[in-house]
Amino acid sequence: MERVWRLIDTGYSDGAYNMAVDEALMESVAAGESPPVLRFFGWSPPTLSIGYFQRAEREVNLERLKGQGIGFVRRPTGGRAVLHDREITYSVSIRESDLPGSVIETYKVLSLGLVEGLKQLGIEAEVASLKESGTERALTSACFDSPSWYEVVFHGKKLIGSAQVRKYGTILQHGSIMLDFDPQKLALTMNVDDKARERIASMLSKKAGSLSEMAGREIGYSEAGQAISAGFKKVFGIGYIISSLTEEEEKRALELVEKYKSDEWNLMR
Repeated sequence: MERVWRLIDTGYSDGAYNMAVDEALMESVAAGESPPVLRFFGWSPPTLSIGYFQRAEREVNLERLKGQGIGFVRRPTGGRAVLHDREITYSVSIRESDLPGSVIETYKVLSLGLVEGLKQLGIEAEVASLKESGTERALTSACFDSPSWYEVVFHGKKLIGSAQVRKYGTILQHGSIMLDFDPQKLALTMNVDDKARERIASMLSKKAGSLSEMAGREIGYSEAGQAISAGFKKVFGIGYIISSLTEEEEKRALELVEKYKSDEWNLMR
């Protein structure tokens, strides 16, 4: 029998709501109230997210973010800083029993779905391990300066940056799929001096890329989402229920929004 996942597109929302929905869906899957979920969403306003373990005030210039109208949120997942601007973000919520293996192994398996999706767009990307990438450590607090564990790369440039958390026997993995990329804008959010900022921007332009750049044409939100969902369908042999949040999931997300808006959460390190 074909396995079925929910396919949800919640469109554009602010950072607090986006993270709250991810956590609400993870809880729903954990409670057995939902099959696995593949969700797509965007960010409005553009938002800088940081990993759960990062120290916000040390690594991010919060005043500059406010001045540029850029939102800020701490993710429940690990990883480093990501500027969510011209992108589509994916998230997968799935029981560990449905996707067995270590964190690194499940990164690789989920990355295969992403790679297959990019093939639909004419981008022959590959899954690269940190060792294969030739980068042994992060050079900045920004996510796209190097692949981590297994990531999606094309011609040596990172296209999709992902992060994962496990709770309640359930995996939440989400990641940024850049449609266009402005390394200067990301570098401006870092808490460094001007000289270091230029160095970071130059490095990011060499190490990260966007779908539109790699495809040689403009790729939009809808086209990217359709391709990635097709990739997951092929790799995992699944069918989809086109879905939206249930009343309970929406209610829970709105409760969690307060956490993701709070300084207690966002500035806890």
